[in-house]
Amino acid sequence: MADTHTTPDVDLKEGDNAPDFQMDASRGRTVSLAALKGKPFVLYFYPKADTPGCTKEACGFSEALGQFEGAGLTIIGVSRDPVKKLDKFAEKYDLTFPLASDEAGRVTEAYGVWVEKSLYGKTYMGIDRTTFLIGADGKIARIWKKVKVPGHVEAVLEAAKDLAA
Repeated sequence: MADTHTTPDVDLKEGDNAPDFQMDASRGRTVSLAALKGKPFVLYFYPKADTPGCTKEACGFSEALGQFEGAGLTIIGVSRDPVKKLDKFAEKYDLTFPLASDEAGRVTEAYGVWVEKSLYGKTYMGIDRTTFLIGADGKIARIWKKVKVPGHVEAVLEAAKDLAA
């Protein structure tokens, strides 16, 4: 049986347990659900490092990093890019939070963000820009699907402050 790498019908909802993960990340780090146990965090999925929308989103999170950390939250960006590309992206834009590599696709599939997309009449599989706010209890507190970058970081920060309160 061929592996088509399509996402099974994963439909995570607010209140669900966050799916487990462990990934290599930029700057020689590893990120995992286990290491974040008891801490709230933001897990955002983006299609491709160093493309215009993904750069705006990453820089937005970077600019607000102090506010997220002040609310006790960690930020983790996830794409299917190899770590080497993520290191270059982090270096180029001075992104200090972890950019995690899900090259094998297990995490993007577990979170239901690996979807069929279409562009100019062609269909292909790709990451649906999605953000998850995970509470200290390991449960999904908020989900933003089909994210539009302008205003997104501010919306996540507002929800994060409510979560931390």
